Amino acid sequence: MNETLKIGEINILTIDRDTTPGLFLRALDESDILLPNQYVTDTMHIGDTIDVFVYTDSEDRPVASTVMPKAMVNQLAFVEVVDTTAIGAFVDWGLPKDLFVPRVMQKVPFKVGEKRIVRVILDELTNRLVGTEKISQALIEAPRDFYPNTPVEFMIIAKTPMGYKAIVDDKYEGMIYANEVFEKVHSGQIKNGFVKLRRDDGKLDLSLQKIGKAKSDDAGEKILELLEKNGGMLPYNSKSDPDLIQKTFGMSKKNFKAALTKLSESKKITIKENGIYGI
Repeated sequence: MNETLKIGEINILTIDRDTTPGLFLRALDESDILLPNQYVTDTMHIGDTIDVFVYTDSEDRPVASTVMPKAMVNQLAFVEVVDTTAIGAFVDWGLPKDLFVPRVMQKVPFKVGEKRIVRVILDELTNRLVGTEKISQALIEAPRDFYPNTPVEFMIIAKTPMGYKAIVDDKYEGMIYANEVFEKVHSGQIKNGFVKLRRDDGKLDLSLQKIGKAKSDDAGEKILELLEKNGGMLPYNSKSDPDLIQKTFGMSKKNFKAALTKLSESKKITIKENGIYGI
């Protein structure tokens, strides 16, 4: 249970009392907050503890919600612009009250209907949650225990001449190189992948597949899965077109051929002129 109320985070609070506008929830320091009737259910009772997201309403008062936003404080979200004003813009982040992005925190002026990547931050002057496009200033060096093939989740934030820039765990900068991407990716997309290398500058080289022996094993498992789904036969072999292999298996022809060789040597498949067969 929360010691105090924390804006922008999930709070574990006790249901203290029932009132006309809704339930009041209490933290250990006796501070309380309203959970409006629109979020109250018949399963909630006085004395229960519940998980709620705490933010500020249209009058800048702290309020609780059982609906979770697309991002909490210090997290990234891919959001749609729903309104603009002279001093900023409003984006849909999954709650009834849209998130305000001040004009000074926009790299390029927002336009209604656009999709943008923003970080949710707590404005220390107003104690309100706002969005900012200035992401890089909050990034830190990745820990040294990010070894090759460490599983990570990341958001694609931009396409560059080298590949795709990404943010790992909302705070570490990474890069996926274009010649190692064998599927469609786009800005705002959340992907699961692996660390390829932690560079000396604290940034991460990333991969959508495991590297080394582990990568070959993953490719083999993918081929076996597709074989099983297709009745034990697939009309592809080491002579198949690279683009067709990439589209079907999501891997390069080099990795495909290496996986076929390993599967054949371990007697898990048979390779023929017209395709590959499961054993």
